[in-house]
Amino acid sequence: MIDGVKTKDLKVIPDERGFLMEMLRSDDEIFERFGQIYMTCCYSDVVKGWHYHRKQTDFFICVRGTAKVVLYDGREGSPTHGEINEFFLGERKQFVLKIPPLVMHGFKAIGGEPAFIINCPTELFDYAEPDEYRLPWDADDIPYDWDIKMG
Repeated sequence: MIDGVKTKDLKVIPDERGFLMEMLRSDDEIFERFGQIYMTCCYSDVVKGWHYHRKQTDFFICVRGTAKVVLYDGREGSPTHGEINEFFLGERKQFVLKIPPLVMHGFKAIGGEPAFIINCPTELFDYAEPDEYRLPWDADDIPYDWDIKMG
């Protein structure tokens, strides 16, 4: 696993009325601080990526659909420099994915339906000076192919 990346399995508590699922608590081992909460939606087979943050840590939870979230460690001096991690987040496997600053990441909705991701980043979005740095989804700098892996 890329240095600094962590996961936390989520417990879904069902009953006859529906279910409850806590996502992130201030007493969780992986919690750092609260900036804001937002939801992003990715349409089926669309890639949202690549980007990274210099200050912000992201905490992704996919609450509807399935998302393939891919991380790339391009940090010079990192013990996991050059490593790629794939995670499949969604209704069938509920967990929080902690993405540290400077780790490049992107995601793709898979399974024929949109993926809805809740993010609870450590920082507020600064509209005047966004902490967001982008590369195209098919950047040559990142050795990753977003196509479906058959086999």
